[in-house]
Amino acid sequence: MSRDETDIVNILLVDDRPENIISLEALLKSDQVNLISTTSPNHALKLCWENDISIALIDVQMPEMDGFELVEILKSNPKTKDIIVVFVTAISKETKYVVKGLGSGAIDYLYKPLDPYVTIAKIDSLITIVKTQREIKKKNSELEIFQKQLIAAKELAEREKRIKENFLANMSHEIRTPIGGIIGLTHLLKKTDLNSEQSDMVDLLDVSSKSLLGVINDILDISKIEAGKFKIVRSQIDLNELCKSVTGLMKYRAIEKGIELTLHVDPAIPKLILADSLRLNQILMNLLSNAIKFTEAGNVDLSVMLLDKKQDTVDLKFLVSDTGIGIAPNHVNNVFNSFEQADEDTARKFGGTGLGLSIVKKMVELKGGTLSLTTELNKGSTFSFSNTYQFVNQELSESTPSENYIPMLENLFVLVAEDNKINQFMITKMLKNWGVNVEVVDNGSKAVESLRNNNYDVILMDMHMPVMNGLEATVKIRSEFEEPKRNTPIISLSAAVMEDEQQAAMDAGVNDVLTKPFDPDVLRQKIIQLVQKNLSVLS
Repeated sequence: MSRDETDIVNILLVDDRPENIISLEALLKSDQVNLISTTSPNHALKLCWENDISIALIDVQMPEMDGFELVEILKSNPKTKDIIVVFVTAISKETKYVVKGLGSGAIDYLYKPLDPYVTIAKIDSLITIVKTQREIKKKNSELEIFQKQLIAAKELAEREKRIKENFLANMSHEIRTPIGGIIGLTHLLKKTDLNSEQSDMVDLLDVSSKSLLGVINDILDISKIEAGKFKIVRSQIDLNELCKSVTGLMKYRAIEKGIELTLHVDPAIPKLILADSLRLNQILMNLLSNAIKFTEAGNVDLSVMLLDKKQDTVDLKFLVSDTGIGIAPNHVNNVFNSFEQADEDTARKFGGTGLGLSIVKKMVELKGGTLSLTTELNKGSTFSFSNTYQFVNQELSESTPSENYIPMLENLFVLVAEDNKINQFMITKMLKNWGVNVEVVDNGSKAVESLRNNNYDVILMDMHMPVMNGLEATVKIRSEFEEPKRNTPIISLSAAVMEDEQQAAMDAGVNDVLTKPFDPDVLRQKIIQLVQKNLSVLS
């Protein structure tokens, strides 16, 4: 059996007497070693340079140069400095010679006449050291390669993450911008005189556009959850009103399919709880939408049950039941996977992204709950989840301002920097209905120039515009203008929903961020708050 060459250890024998070399070769001959010998110290240097020498047995007394000089030369060369040197001598037994030899770089001495047992034992231990060092060196080399691969993989993952985030950010902006226009125009249409049929069509338009927006939000939420950037923000909500609103939005789909949509909220549940209304709304919308989609006849029901009530918390259980197609036992797990549905036939027949239930499951778990499913093929399904919520004892204050009590904005002068024509029309119409004077520009450069020539109470700045974007324009205003124009309130109006982009807007100097599509009443409140705050600062 042939031994791997990497297991062979090269040993150099240097002695000016050939008979000493012959005796050493006879003593050390082994299948573990390859013996290389010479009687010349100068030739020994050449052999060390040309061969991978691991161990050298060197005589001390030699005519051309002694062993001490030879070792000093070997140890001074980077290529040969790691050779393990053992001096072989008959006369240099005095302490000063031992110290000199060890100081030159040798690790041990063998004294002539050689004791075969001691010699073999020492050389075997050195061979073991050499092999251990080789193994360590090999492992270190593998570790370095692995480390480089890890760094390359990390850089690739970060690059792919950046590409994905940029794609999602761009997709969000490109799709949310026209959807925002549709939702805004729908909002304006609702305030005009419409007959019953037109009103119903506008309501359907509103539901359809918000459903499309929901698909985009689902995709973005999956990305946020995977990136660990998904946040739960709790606020005071009226649970009964939230559930009514959700079922109200879904009623048109149910009516379209001839399905009865019902709502049952336990009257013992406190009116006000602390919850993330946006996420709870999204969970219920997804579950109801899913139930209606897979129900051809019968009914879909949303129920909220009170499981337990403590001093300041309640345990609630939400159930969405349907009389739809149900799910086969072997396909139950598939419905919770991203971009998957129960089976291919379901996807072909009913469509959809396959994201809804995956997002619901992740959101419920992030909120501390567990999503459960009971289902029977061709009989129906029930999705349920439970969670604990703090509740508020007092009712909403009657003095809370409603839309009718929000002051109008007459005589304010607002600059709108927006390149989308529909959004320009929608925002301008909205502001003028509030009594605001409006000037519109379609890029950041024009916004900066308009501010040089005029005074504005507020600037509504889109972040994505040609020529100069909103970020650049904001930085320019905050850094180049004198007071008071430098501190003109700026609201970022952007379809970007990524936290990084919103933070970049705040870092650039905007006072507030409003994501498209936005609630007009929220915009109005933000304008009022910023104007009042700016007036108090100036005064």
